[in-house]
Amino acid sequence: MHDVHKIKLFACRASKDFATKVAKAMNLELGSADILTFSDGEFQPCINESVRGATVFIIQSTPPPCETLFELLQMIDAAKRASAHKIIAVMPYFGWARQDRKDKPRVSIGAKLVANMLTAAGCDRVMTCDLHADQIQGFFDVPVDHIYASAVFLPYIKAKNIENLAIAAPDMGGAKRANAYARYLECPVIICHKSREKANVVGSITAIGDVKGKNVIIVDDMIDTAGTLAKAANVLKEMGAVSVRACATHPVLSGPAYDKIAESALEEVIVSDTIPLSQDPAKDKSKITVLTMTDIFASIIDKVYNYESISPSFIN
Repeated sequence: MHDVHKIKLFACRASKDFATKVAKAMNLELGSADILTFSDGEFQPCINESVRGATVFIIQSTPPPCETLFELLQMIDAAKRASAHKIIAVMPYFGWARQDRKDKPRVSIGAKLVANMLTAAGCDRVMTCDLHADQIQGFFDVPVDHIYASAVFLPYIKAKNIENLAIAAPDMGGAKRANAYARYLECPVIICHKSREKANVVGSITAIGDVKGKNVIIVDDMIDTAGTLAKAANVLKEMGAVSVRACATHPVLSGPAYDKIAESALEEVIVSDTIPLSQDPAKDKSKITVLTMTDIFASIIDKVYNYESISPSFIN
């Protein structure tokens, strides 16, 4: 590591555990920062050490509530005002990414707004993982390092040596991701087609492809309410699948998600740790396997800091 602009890692509250593991993998200490919270809920981050001239990486996923995003913006602003050389927002999960276009009149494009706010706050670079839509990278006027969880998921799946394997996309939008997984695993692709009644409510699902006798893995970028996932798994089992698993990068798992997974035909749900699972002991997590992304984030942060190529780190 070079000494001209010393590297410093900081964590916001939503990703403290994730950031601690990243720092450990890099043989670094997390920078010291506190949050001053007022009685009305207002909060103000404070960096407790000098970052003058440093290359600062601030780690924070931004799932709801919106305080996670605003805390990240404030940390970026604090580092900028403290004369940091470069500020990189490390966002394992980039929230608001489903709002990537105007799909009906008079709606906001939330992902673009978030990109604008990060840049306005003083962010020089963004590092994130498995965006809901790749084109969100184009919303930024600063460089974006887009990390793929396939580098962690695919070796895990391959090591299971599953016979008669097939990869399924939960909808047409996920066909590209499913095809990439299937190409690496040398197996066929199944495409599910869904109709939505409204947000988070799935109408019907049909599957296109040879399902009978297959051990199917549904791949997606995120699981929110798990409605689509549970319904797709049940449909695939009804069509003759021997087993159904799921693999998704971001376990948002809101509302009845844990119950839907537990009650579904799914045998296993493989997720990453970009968002921590609920700590509620009443939530059934018996089917959920968590694979860590911290080592790959540590490697990419080190490469970005040392101006090295990151593309060899991914499985294409």
